[in-house]
Amino acid sequence: MAEFSVPADFTLPQDANLTDAVFGNASDFPDTVAFERKVDGDWTSVTAKHFAEEVKAVAAGLISAGVQAGDRVALMSATRYEWTLVDYAIWTAGAVTVPIYETSSAEQVEWILSDSGAVGLFYETDAHKSACDSVKVPSAKKAWQITDLEPLIGGGNRVSEDEIEQRRRTLNPESLATIIYTSGTTGRPKGCELTHRNFLYDAMATTEGLDELFGPDQSTLLFLPLAHVFARIIQVGCVHNRVRMGHTSDIKNLLPDLAVFKPTFILSVPRVFEKVYNTAKQRAHADGKGAIFDLAEQVAIGYSDSLDGSPLKRAALEVPHRIFDTLVYGKLRAALGGRATAAVSGGAPLGARLGHFFRGIGLPIYEGYGLTETTAGATCNRPGAMKVGTVGQPIPGVTIRIADDGEILMKGDNVFVGYYNNPEATKEALDGGWFHTGDIGELDKDGFLRITGRKKELIVTAGGKNVAPAVLEDRLRAHPLVSQCLVVGDQKPFIAALVTIDEEAFPDWKNKHGKPADASVADLVEDDDLRATIQEAIDEANKAVSKAEAIKAFRILPEDWSVDSGHMTPSLKVKRNVVLKDHAKDVEALYSRPKAG
Repeated sequence: MAEFSVPADFTLPQDANLTDAVFGNASDFPDTVAFERKVDGDWTSVTAKHFAEEVKAVAAGLISAGVQAGDRVALMSATRYEWTLVDYAIWTAGAVTVPIYETSSAEQVEWILSDSGAVGLFYETDAHKSACDSVKVPSAKKAWQITDLEPLIGGGNRVSEDEIEQRRRTLNPESLATIIYTSGTTGRPKGCELTHRNFLYDAMATTEGLDELFGPDQSTLLFLPLAHVFARIIQVGCVHNRVRMGHTSDIKNLLPDLAVFKPTFILSVPRVFEKVYNTAKQRAHADGKGAIFDLAEQVAIGYSDSLDGSPLKRAALEVPHRIFDTLVYGKLRAALGGRATAAVSGGAPLGARLGHFFRGIGLPIYEGYGLTETTAGATCNRPGAMKVGTVGQPIPGVTIRIADDGEILMKGDNVFVGYYNNPEATKEALDGGWFHTGDIGELDKDGFLRITGRKKELIVTAGGKNVAPAVLEDRLRAHPLVSQCLVVGDQKPFIAALVTIDEEAFPDWKNKHGKPADASVADLVEDDDLRATIQEAIDEANKAVSKAEAIKAFRILPEDWSVDSGHMTPSLKVKRNVVLKDHAKDVEALYSRPKAG
């Protein structure tokens, strides 16, 4: 049984809570720009002092509205400045934030509001309001629109500064800070109870050793859903370390926003990095510069690999690496704003291929690992302690253990206290102080963790072969034409895959292969050229596994999976159970036709 821990050299004060950083920054660094807020298309600065005043004003409104210490208040909105403002205001009022994804259905909203016992709700759009009005939750008596906080603020005019401070001081490290409902890749969402200690400890431990990212002169643009714990811990880390922060939920215009905001580091999930890479490769090939890009890619990956202990190889690549830095790499960094020196990735496996590529172009991605139950980061790569293809060593104060069956167990002050109103699930997840993650992995001799799959997703073929689908899926998604994929084969004679097509790459592919411009994916799912292209991607993915684990058949689906379709979580992970249910006939068809190869 392998085990590795990193000692912590810090402790939390007994009366600490998440609001301390807001008011401490306002007192000690009042004129520091804490946020850049987008108003009517322009970025405007918000100082630490101004942010604290706004937090107090909203908190006073909540107190005046009858919100008591410990009450749960729901927050349903896309990522925006007001999300962070309201989150800290709820805490300042001594209450508990219950985030709801803006894409949630009325049924999901009803479950979260009723299960948490929320007394009120912040919503962003009329559609959100309609979803909430359509359900009956007796406890949630009040609703406020996050884009118009003036009525709430006006109601708090009679609440004194002393009363706000008194309420804020009801909090300590053991106070409940939030209940985050899991995105539900399997089953009904469970409410993870996270305390102020969980957030403060994880923020301090995760950012330790990442001074080049989390410092007063640094900045980042949040575009992931703040309802997800990954973006939330970055929010807390930024406020705690005085990192200038911006917000946007407009992913389609992300590159223009990055170009203006110019963050010094980027926070994302692997799918966004895959899109950046695939789009750059696709455009290079469309412009007749594909050969240059492909060679530059090989040099970047080789150069990154050489940093891990091959000085002769690195010396041989120095000159071509400098040349391609001018021709290719610098342009890629410029597309991300031009100032970013590193990135942080989590939420799903990044894969060694992308890790080496981005480090090779001068933008190292510090991949980490964690779950909602571990307040996001539990392990993380960092400068001076990085191994591409792993998710790093445990953060300070966390112990990682690999059980006899390969499951990753962990212990530390970042681990949640339990599932709200669900003692059975809590008992199953927390055993003897150890959190059972449900993931399987390996620890190397230096304590670097490698994720190899999910226990529940492990495929066992009819021949008894254990196959972890993540390796194949990561390789398959590397192809520019592939959007998503799902490897199947449990109790089947061989491994197969469902594949969806990237809608952005599809028009260029049609043009190159002489297909009608108005042809849809549905029109071409059996097209020989399209199948040949996907077969090439399959062949490349199969290089990563043994013959017994290789994909022997595939099926192209007529439509992509999305959050709206219910096949993806808001953090862009495939919901395997939903896909398998909705595409049961497609899976059946894979095994009713002769297998390829």
